[in-house]
Amino acid sequence: MIRRPMKRIIPSLILLVTIWACSSDSAGEPQVDPQPEPVSFERSEMLENWADNIILPSYQDFSTRLNTMNTIYIDFKSNPSEEQLQKLRDAWLDAYLGWQAVAMFEIGPAETVGYRLAMNTYPTDANTLEEYLASGSYDLSLPANRDVKGFPALDYLINGLATSDSQIVARYQGADQQAHFEYIDAVIQDMLSLTTQVIQGWEGGFRDAFVANDGASATASTDRMVNDFIFYYEKHLRAGKMGIPLGVFTGSKAPQTLEAYYRTTVGKELFLAATVAVQDFFNGKHYGKSAFGKSLASYLQDLNTLKDGAALDEIINEQLDLAMEQVNALGDFRTEIENNDPPRAMLLAYDEVQRVVPLFKVDMVSAMSISVDFVDADGD
Repeated sequence: MIRRPMKRIIPSLILLVTIWACSSDSAGEPQVDPQPEPVSFERSEMLENWADNIILPSYQDFSTRLNTMNTIYIDFKSNPSEEQLQKLRDAWLDAYLGWQAVAMFEIGPAETVGYRLAMNTYPTDANTLEEYLASGSYDLSLPANRDVKGFPALDYLINGLATSDSQIVARYQGADQQAHFEYIDAVIQDMLSLTTQVIQGWEGGFRDAFVANDGASATASTDRMVNDFIFYYEKHLRAGKMGIPLGVFTGSKAPQTLEAYYRTTVGKELFLAATVAVQDFFNGKHYGKSAFGKSLASYLQDLNTLKDGAALDEIINEQLDLAMEQVNALGDFRTEIENNDPPRAMLLAYDEVQRVVPLFKVDMVSAMSISVDFVDADGD
């Protein structure tokens, strides 16, 4: 350690004491730097906005879409024609788009029933599904059967049974007609039942408990919801819808793992719908409306959170916009992956999607003093 000479230290101390004394005499007491205003953000208001203006309305709209799909399926069942098949496909897609708005809310009643995996585990196991059609013996309530039900199973049953519409319709007109209808009946009723359970759970007490649990701890509603939100974006949207099919984590393309694999043209549409839902939730946008409420974005604004001199909430929104712009410029996902080696344009779009992850997972949670409660195992 370098020691400063004593003769330099003593005069310095005398000077400091003199300055302090003069300051005290002139002001009456030592001046204290003003403390910054404490941040006042009511988490309960954000939780109320989430529950009442985003989560419950999105579930209710999704339920309506599911019931519409079921009604149109009943029409197809009474008249299995190519025209009715197309109507059923349109209703399936409309419900699937509605699903993208609720898929991130795997908390409370949805977590209890394993909602997300039951509704949208893909790819579907077509071989097992065909075995069930042949045998007529299956139990869709079993966790082991998550990959033979929900939207992906319907994708196979209305889009993937054969190479032409006439051949698909023939499966619903021949000797195996009853087996096929019974299986779709079971799949749709399972989806309707699970959705009803989730909505009833929210309306039957979980909504109030969710809003009341407005503290700042690992088990508080905000901390849990933020973790679930980031997990969904990172693992289900970024990785599931793009990264895994692209082979980002394995080095080998796997287009057969795409969402809506048999309806080639809609994978990108589903991805964009899910990303819009993520951005709307981040900004507190009321579901199906133009109004906004307390949100993660306004939380960051109240915290005055900056990154490289810019507002973090604006950076996140700009990056989400850029990611969607890049994805929207692509062709359909299946064609991009199967017809390009490597699929450079889609990989570049994926990079923009990926850049949102550290903004959520590092910068946002650090500003809010929220700890990430899940392990990242894919090396990014």
